[in-house]
Amino acid sequence: MTGTGGHEGGQALRGPAANTVVLAGATGALGGRIARALAGRGAAVTALVRTGTPPGRVAALEADGIRVAALDLDDVGQVAAACTEAGATGAACVVSALNGLEPTMLGTQGALLRGAVAAGVPRFIPSDFSLDFTGTAPGRNRNLDLRRAFHAQLDRAPLRATSILNGAFADLLTGPMPLILFGLRRVIHWGEADQPLDFTAMDDVAAFTAAAALDPETPRILRVAGAQASPRDLAAMAGAATGRQFRTLRLGAPARLDGLIRLAQVLAPGRGQVFPPWQGLQYLRDMFEGRGRLAPLDNDRYPGLRWTGLPEILGRR
Repeated sequence: MTGTGGHEGGQALRGPAANTVVLAGATGALGGRIARALAGRGAAVTALVRTGTPPGRVAALEADGIRVAALDLDDVGQVAAACTEAGATGAACVVSALNGLEPTMLGTQGALLRGAVAAGVPRFIPSDFSLDFTGTAPGRNRNLDLRRAFHAQLDRAPLRATSILNGAFADLLTGPMPLILFGLRRVIHWGEADQPLDFTAMDDVAAFTAAAALDPETPRILRVAGAQASPRDLAAMAGAATGRQFRTLRLGAPARLDGLIRLAQVLAPGRGQVFPPWQGLQYLRDMFEGRGRLAPLDNDRYPGLRWTGLPEILGRR
């Protein structure tokens, strides 16, 4: 899958701090992948972890050649010091792969941003990694609203910020994302069965993010989609992967999700959870309404990256 934004540059910065990156959230599923992808590109990576992080998680990072700095991530001074000490002349980029609710996405990530500014770090990649919320309506997706609110902090910061938007994680199609019902051999959808949806494998998001972290000329937003497929496409792929016929099942218009979301918020409020059932439904509503579609795509900005197809993802089940 290729898109616009082809870039012959994308080379690492010149100088002592050229390949020095500070990463927060490296103990998470996506953050760990980003750390390894950066190390694979020869970057000098410092992973910021909270004091008290289990030794096993720290050892796993160090085994991959990642320098680990344990600190209070909500302390701007400690973050700034870690960014300054990351390399001979400090870090070239700070990458956030933090995930959570308001205290994390606005509080901790805000401290990370202010620490980067205090240390003179020139570039920052926030933990967006989602569908294109710049095209969705505020107030209809809590987790995307938190990203939107953090952008207000980014817009005031004196550094260069780059958001990476990748649609839904393709890996979730064989896990918690309830689109493909393998037992019933159905692919559910709201609205049209031919509505295109954006998916990207987590490994591919990490590889692209690593390349972007070492690229001094990134724009404000980069959009990538490892695959674009409709519910009808997913049914055909699931059938090919399992050797059994799958059909699409329409559950109404996207607006029907409004009532399901309200009901889920009452029956399963999931207080304190990052992804309660109703949050997943909010994300599906954005996908099936088509407002979060990614365009134009920047898949070809970094030549040599391999994009994992959905048949491969489904074949792993």
